[in-house]
Amino acid sequence: MRVYFDNAATTPLDPSVIAVMTEAMNHLFGNPSSIHADGRMARAAIEEARKKVAKLIGASIGEVFFTSGGTEANNMVLKNAVRDLGVRRIISSPIEHHAVLHTLHNLKKTSHIDVDMVAINEKGQISLDHLEDILRGSNVKTLVSLMHANNEIGTMIDLDAVSELCARYGALFHSDTVQTLGFYPINVSKTKIHFLNGSAHKFHGPKGVGFVYINADSMIKPFIDGGSQERNMRGGTENTAGIVGLAKALELAYTHVEERRAQMAHLRNLLISHLLEEFEDIQFVGDTEGGSYKVLNVSFPPTPKSELMLFNLDIAGISASGGSACSSGAEGGSHVLDALAIDPTRKCIRFSFSHLNTEENVLFLIDKLKSMTPVLK
Repeated sequence: MRVYFDNAATTPLDPSVIAVMTEAMNHLFGNPSSIHADGRMARAAIEEARKKVAKLIGASIGEVFFTSGGTEANNMVLKNAVRDLGVRRIISSPIEHHAVLHTLHNLKKTSHIDVDMVAINEKGQISLDHLEDILRGSNVKTLVSLMHANNEIGTMIDLDAVSELCARYGALFHSDTVQTLGFYPINVSKTKIHFLNGSAHKFHGPKGVGFVYINADSMIKPFIDGGSQERNMRGGTENTAGIVGLAKALELAYTHVEERRAQMAHLRNLLISHLLEEFEDIQFVGDTEGGSYKVLNVSFPPTPKSELMLFNLDIAGISASGGSACSSGAEGGSHVLDALAIDPTRKCIRFSFSHLNTEENVLFLIDKLKSMTPVLK
């Protein structure tokens, strides 16, 4: 038996997504830029997918552009906002995804922009008061980049509150919503967000395809030059099957969002209760009350076996993570845990859920953990 608790890293493909992608690969092989019938069929499928995505997030179809994933979209927004929109300062947080933090480091070096970090508390929550102080402190063109939910600890920001602050001080607002699209309703026609991005493989779609939303009032120039694909925004022949799969996966996610939320929240709460009732010195990293129902970061006490916990869980048939899966193929340190000053002698493991998980999976995990960490007598 194998149990998969690493859904923040990637999710298994939904069978319905596989079906529409297989159909697309079989019958929509034409180049979407070609004017003949095969090309027009592929183009029509892409535009139908764009229409679905736009409707699901409250955008217009001219504001949605398909990319290779969330990392490309983050790079595209941050670098091009500096290049094209006159942004000279970016406000972010020390626990953002590396796709944001590394991009900011590069921009600071090459474009000489100012980068300010908003204060966070021990749960990873940003200080809205500090954010307002920073926004108030300068009149230069500013972009605020804060992820909706942290991929390692699940702590979330209040999109509406940050949006209102940005509007008050004339700042652009970008949110990396890779971990929340398909799981939390997001409506850009109600919440003023200038840029957001998604990645299909986080909501049971294919890898290698994502999208970026760009508000029509903050349009940037192409990040990848080439042909006139994606309304001249991204050169390169479109990934027709991937785009069709993304739209189907997002549609399914929002169609079933409430029942999936209930299932995942129940399993997360079940795991929390068993950990507290049966094990010694268990702590949780992040905001367990108001954070994402998908993620639970558990801090285990130091023991002779704790350093090998992830390895032993894998051997026992359980897939989990020590942090982000995007940094390397090997287990390493976490900039998020470092920023929160988590005791380095403790072992932190991220368990992340999908609607495919069951109570049996949680009980299986609890049983395996009993041989790896102290239990209550």
